[in-house]
Amino acid sequence: MSAGLQVGFVGLGNIGKPMALRLAAADGISLGVHDVAPGPLEELAAAGATVASSVPELAADCDVLCVMVRDDEQVRDVMGQVLGVAGDRLTVVVHSTVAPDTPRALEVTAARHGVRVLDAPVSGGGMGAAAGTLAILVGGSDDAFAAAHPVLAAMSSKVVHAGPIGAGTRFKLARNLMHFVAFTAATEAQRLAEAAGLDLRALGDVVRHTDAVTGGPGAIMHRETTAPIAEDDFWFGVFEHVVALGEKDLTFATALADELGVDVPLARLALERLAPGLGMPHSPLLADPAADDTATEEHP
Repeated sequence: MSAGLQVGFVGLGNIGKPMALRLAAADGISLGVHDVAPGPLEELAAAGATVASSVPELAADCDVLCVMVRDDEQVRDVMGQVLGVAGDRLTVVVHSTVAPDTPRALEVTAARHGVRVLDAPVSGGGMGAAAGTLAILVGGSDDAFAAAHPVLAAMSSKVVHAGPIGAGTRFKLARNLMHFVAFTAATEAQRLAEAAGLDLRALGDVVRHTDAVTGGPGAIMHRETTAPIAEDDFWFGVFEHVVALGEKDLTFATALADELGVDVPLARLALERLAPGLGMPHSPLLADPAADDTATEEHP
């Protein structure tokens, strides 16, 4: 690799390859790459990257080494190959989503060789990687973060230093918990819509349209705590409205599901937990069982 910040990238899959292509096009970065598949290597070579025949060959010439492989075992394997040859200038950035305790274990081992480690999983998928609009969620020391920041910034539009080693992984797991629970809720909504004779593709179009306008689930995520909200707090009035609408609509939706014979366990759980999850009391609809019965009877 030539002059400039020496960066290596291991793992050129669906997300890793477009991330590496962003680095290949970045000013001030000299990129080397390694993967077991020849196709992505050819594409990166055409984009100006140097192809290394092995992880040790790549790591020996790096300031920052990005790792985007499949799982914890592969991350540990790459790290094992790195530590035997890397100098103490190296910062290893683990982009793979790994178990919560893996980043700290990697940091402890790497520190004995003078190598710094960041856990930096990404959010935004292949499309975000290709567009350079990923969010990168980083855990690690200030020194390691500063060393890797120019590389992270070249691949993303949002970099969050979430805290010490492991914080990036925990951040990603919290974010993805919401992602996949929301996917599961979407399958409930589809079953309900299908049973009601509705167009599922049209429902998807509406969800994407309105989430782009309202911000989706992230629209409620502005507080710094999950503690109960005092009545004189600004957010009390905001979430009072959210709870009232949410409990009304969930009551109607679960009643419709009962009528159509559709199982909607997440919707029932949401009806129970929306208000306390927001730090709020239930609306009068749920606080007064008689009101709940009336609403169900009037809106089957």
